[in-house]
Amino acid sequence: MGTFAFIKNAGENLRELIELKVTEAVAMIGQTPLSLELANNAAAIAIADYVKKMNLTAENLTITFDATTATVYVQGTATTQEEKEKILLCCGNIAGVAHVHSRISHTDVVSEPVFYIVGSGDMLIKIARELYGNANAYMKIFEANKPMLSHPDKIYPGLTLRIPV
Repeated sequence: MGTFAFIKNAGENLRELIELKVTEAVAMIGQTPLSLELANNAAAIAIADYVKKMNLTAENLTITFDATTATVYVQGTATTQEEKEKILLCCGNIAGVAHVHSRISHTDVVSEPVFYIVGSGDMLIKIARELYGNANAYMKIFEANKPMLSHPDKIYPGLTLRIPV
């Protein structure tokens, strides 16, 4: 449980689905609270649809969004810590999201998650060498971030990766 920080201007672009509503709602804060509520709901639905598109599930999964703080709130019970972490990463690696507050639990018992924020010039091989001491372990990182990653070379600065221990 807790809040995880993400780079707000990096990630999957769902703005086509939610940007107009969120921008409109933020501009009208205090004037029309209902518009903000509608925009938050539209963003939450778009994020939940993205998680489903990645074939990630959790029991009683609930996703809400607060445009004023750019925070996604995630609640439910995942089967594994890996599934939980992937859901959190899907929610956070979206342009416009700065924080993900996790209220999601998992039924297996393992260690705390390790995340890595991709910097300029980073490649999975370089990250694997840095974290594992073995550049050939890059596929371990790639596999841990599927289905969000479609190819080991398709990473970008600001992307947050799950690092398996």
